[in-house]
Amino acid sequence: MPFSPNIARLLISCPDRPGIVAEVSGFLYAHGANITDLDQHSTDPEGGTFFMRLELQTPHLDVGRAALERSFADVVAARFGMDWRLSYAAEPKRVALLASKADHALLELLWQWKRGHLPADVRMVISNHDTLRAAVEGFGVPFHHVPCAPGHKAEHEAHVLSLMEGQVDLVVLARYMQVLSPEFVARYPNRIINIHHSFLPAFVGANPYRQAFDRGVKLIGATAHYVTADLDCGPIIDQAVGPVTHRHDVVALQELGRDLERRVLARAVLCHLEDLIMVFGNRPGVFG
Repeated sequence: MPFSPNIARLLISCPDRPGIVAEVSGFLYAHGANITDLDQHSTDPEGGTFFMRLELQTPHLDVGRAALERSFADVVAARFGMDWRLSYAAEPKRVALLASKADHALLELLWQWKRGHLPADVRMVISNHDTLRAAVEGFGVPFHHVPCAPGHKAEHEAHVLSLMEGQVDLVVLARYMQVLSPEFVARYPNRIINIHHSFLPAFVGANPYRQAFDRGVKLIGATAHYVTADLDCGPIIDQAVGPVTHRHDVVALQELGRDLERRVLARAVLCHLEDLIMVFGNRPGVFG
């Protein structure tokens, strides 16, 4: 969809009960919003949790954003016990990309962003190696080299967090070969996306292509997921697989996997940027 500064997105979760859609759509109509897309899901028809994502056109609102949000909180959200948020396409999410030495996932994101396919404000690239500096700066993006010496992980993470403090809404791990501490992850709940070079939950952890080769798999995959304190166990956003045979060695699997990784990560990041993801437990619903 072409970018429009008039788009707003409303995400809602609450206990399921009759009348939610009618109340929300009636409220928005009364204030001049035009609903152009609506998705909904209930985890159970009796006593479930209701999720809804609406995309709105806002040029004819009869009140400002702050007044609209206050009124929605009082008139609708409080009555239904809603968790909700309203975001605006004119205010793209601020993104930090973290990488190590591999360039395929990072450069795919930067290329998609440069062509206008990722509606983001890419603030910085942070890497524990200096390898990718020239490539990143060629896109006009600030590059920060933050080494991670053995035994100094805490200092490394503190430096990374200080660079992002107050500047970043989303963190993307584009083959960033460091395991984040629970303390780091807690700063950005459901706002850190990782690409794992495996079709999770198979082959968790290091060297998944070697693990796949040793098992003689006939499919390899890639998984984009939100990062949690449990390694490679966060809510899965997107996945893809490709066929392989006994003729593929580990290097060939890696070559095939890189294409899957870059495409899956870019799709997952786009879903987050466009507010298409709603997480319930460890299961994300990807709407749209």
